Amino acid sequence: MFKGFKEFAMKGNMVSLAVGVVIGGAFSKIVTSLVNDIIMPLVGLLMGKVDFSNLFVTLGSGNFKTVQEAKDAGVPTVNYGIFINNIIDFLIVAFSIFIIIQQISKFSKKRGENIIPDKKKCKYCYTEIHQDATRCPNCTSQLKEN
Repeated sequence: MFKGFKEFAMKGNMVSLAVGVVIGGAFSKIVTSLVNDIIMPLVGLLMGKVDFSNLFVTLGSGNFKTVQEAKDAGVPTVNYGIFINNIIDFLIVAFSIFIIIQQISKFSKKRGENIIPDKKKCKYCYTEIHQDATRCPNCTSQLKEN
């Protein structure tokens, strides 16, 4: 079982995925800081000095100026300002990834490659075959279990 897991975990695409997740996590922190510390204060200033992180509705009794005051008092809140921040955060991350994928696609097209290959090589005769093939049409070797 350990040998099978090791083979699975050490495949090139799994290692690439792990690296992508780690870099994506770091990139997400940068974008979150960009949204919370730079973009939202500027948007709030343009909209009349509104602090989006403190836009909320209390679900209990009391009048609170900040989300933290309501939390300290134990009053539940609907934090729609934080939700707006998270939507903007997501849109920036999604747009950034879109731009990166577009650039990789342009680079790959110049080199004549696909980002996601639709062909693979048979591990027995090295003939190029479709990615989903279960049997090689050249040497008839079984490639995948049905």
